[in-house]
Amino acid sequence: MSINCIRTLIEHAAQTNGEKKALVFNEKSITYSELFTKVNQVAYYLKELDLPKDSRVGIYSNKGIEQVIAILAILSTDYILVPLTKLLKSEQVEYIISDCDIKCIITDRLELESIEEINFNGHIISYETAGKEIPSFEEIFKYNNKPYVCDINGHSNALITYSFGMSGTPKGIVISHRNLIDSARVVTQYLDLKEGDVISGLLIFNLDYGLNQIFCSLYKRATLAMHRFILPEDFFNHLINDKVTVIPLMPINITQMFDEEMSRLPNPELFDGIKTITSSGGKVTKKMIADCKKTFRNAEFYSMHGLTEAFRSTYLDPSQVGIRPDSIGKAIPDVELYVINKDGKECAVREVGELIHRGGYIYKGFWNAPEQNAERFKSIQILKDVINIEGQLVAEIVVATGDYVYKDEEGYFYFVSRHDNMIKTRGFRVSPYEIESVVSRCLPQIGQCAVFSIDNELIEEEIVMVYSASSEIPPKEILFELKKHLASYMLPSKIIYKKSLPLVQSDKNQVNKDELKRELLEN
Repeated sequence: MSINCIRTLIEHAAQTNGEKKALVFNEKSITYSELFTKVNQVAYYLKELDLPKDSRVGIYSNKGIEQVIAILAILSTDYILVPLTKLLKSEQVEYIISDCDIKCIITDRLELESIEEINFNGHIISYETAGKEIPSFEEIFKYNNKPYVCDINGHSNALITYSFGMSGTPKGIVISHRNLIDSARVVTQYLDLKEGDVISGLLIFNLDYGLNQIFCSLYKRATLAMHRFILPEDFFNHLINDKVTVIPLMPINITQMFDEEMSRLPNPELFDGIKTITSSGGKVTKKMIADCKKTFRNAEFYSMHGLTEAFRSTYLDPSQVGIRPDSIGKAIPDVELYVINKDGKECAVREVGELIHRGGYIYKGFWNAPEQNAERFKSIQILKDVINIEGQLVAEIVVATGDYVYKDEEGYFYFVSRHDNMIKTRGFRVSPYEIESVVSRCLPQIGQCAVFSIDNELIEEEIVMVYSASSEIPPKEILFELKKHLASYMLPSKIIYKKSLPLVQSDKNQVNKDELKRELLEN
């Protein structure tokens, strides 16, 4: 079996640290030996389904130890994992199931009804016993004790994660087993993670940043202590009770953690064992950094910048966070970054251009999306006027990120904007077109609609919807309908009525969003 797959980490951890706690969730815990046994039991059952090689298997459930077992079990087969976040509505889940032809879904009792709503015809497995017709983990753990062995290639597809693109429908990015190992290896290296660390599993396991917490824990034989963020008080108790040393966050989590309505923050002495905080998925503000520094006195703060098409591009060293908090940092190990202008030339210092990612951690491409692949994954020839490629293989692929950045005199990068008009809010990428499409389809009384964003340092960008209609519609009625079809993080926070919307001079079929945004900011 390849050394470049997560399966090898599970096996080695069980052999060398079998009695150590692998996962903690509330009052429950499981050792590496117990984890290995349960992963094998579920993997064996999945293989007994006799699905074709590379079949897609979805996970649609709440966070818990069983969810991690399911993730690792799928990655121990020649099937492909497709995480389905609970934040998505049933029609969005149905789209993903259809797009990548999911053959089996693993779920919990709470989500069985949602799956039944979408009329899924494949195999369904529940964590808990839910009826005679549906197999469960409880039954698998009780009756399935046969030995399980597998052989996985590092270059094989391991995972498809979905995010929202310009077309308004989710686009799946294909990630290999080698990608997962490489991302765990590099993060444990530059964060200097240790076997004795307890990593907070706050993030949801639907995108690579959240999943990486599982793989980093395995890579170092550390402990992953999972938590569902509901109230700041509960989160702080999680950090104390689970003796957390590493906290991976998104900026929205930091905002929630230091909610202004909190009457009193815990004594900072309680968190002196926390040594590392990481943040990715959005812009970190000076206030966020100051709040973290005040409460987590001994923690080094790493701000990181990732891509849809590659695991990560940059991180800002903790020594620089106070000096240049607006910077996204420098390239992570094994990555080269270039900023080029529209003519393909390297940009001068502080000249804005497109960020090009070369080297490690590049994913395999978008699932069934040739146009997106052609737009983002480019031949190294795109850098022919920047680097010497004489004698190099011209088949090498780099990522044209669509992120517009500049570099300062000391080589630090700064994010400016995105080419594709995607909205980045609460750690998620949101397509304005997706929201506009739902409005067009489900709110026929609305004539024209424009969705865009304005800056909001608490959540990075705030979603605004401006519409025209024969008469104004109460915003609650619009939100009531949108909630049926859109994830909660995609809902507009501002809904504005206008009798008519301005149009682009060169295209009278296109609403002038720039003018609408300017009007809003001036008022």
